[in-house]
Amino acid sequence: MLQINELSYTFDAEKPIFEKISLDVKVGEFVSVIGASGSGKSTLFKLVTGLLEPQQGVILINGEQGAGKRLGSVGYMPQKDLLLPWRTVLDNVLLPLEVTKENKKAKLPEVREWLARFGLADYESAYPNELSGGMRQRVAFLRTLMTGKNLLLLDEPFGALDSMTKRNMHSWLLGLWGDLQKTVLFITHDLEEALLLSDRIYVLKVDGIGEWKVNLPRPRSSELIYEADFIRMRKELEWLIQHENN
Repeated sequence: MLQINELSYTFDAEKPIFEKISLDVKVGEFVSVIGASGSGKSTLFKLVTGLLEPQQGVILINGEQGAGKRLGSVGYMPQKDLLLPWRTVLDNVLLPLEVTKENKKAKLPEVREWLARFGLADYESAYPNELSGGMRQRVAFLRTLMTGKNLLLLDEPFGALDSMTKRNMHSWLLGLWGDLQKTVLFITHDLEEALLLSDRIYVLKVDGIGEWKVNLPRPRSSELIYEADFIRMRKELEWLIQHENN
């Protein structure tokens, strides 16, 4: 679904953001990108979405190349939920359909079904300021799903949540993952989160990119984080990142 070959980008000729990185995301995969602050994770997302153009290298989405082909071809969810405070939950979720001028009335049964699956059926008339942080992120995620795009870019969507709410979001997403039938590229600083949610992890560095395959069967439970194999994998990944950065 997404293929990146020998991608380079710089804001300053003497200090590249990253150089000649390659990665791929297959249909139905959940792939995370981790790296230190300033390693270029958000810049990578802007390149994938078509907001920036590569200075070197190729980005293909469904085999197609060029900013014109990428713009509007992915669903994007930033860290901040960016819900419109004057719109209800239902109206926020329907926003992508308004942008694409789809028939909202025809889509309402499907949207309400998703609201129920997201645990939001009783809140469709609520406003964002009446929701908890976790509920706001669920609304933002559902709004991203309503774009109808098969490739979703999630930029630290749980990063601003407290630890318990984040843990609940992990459980919620793991329980829902099999039904979504989407492909996800996910940015996070949280190694535990990356291991728990992902099929593969890319470690982004200025001088390249490393790949880590997560050998955990699906479906998964958030209780995995307490198991010895998971703890061992986290330690190995942490060592790998520290070793490669030294």
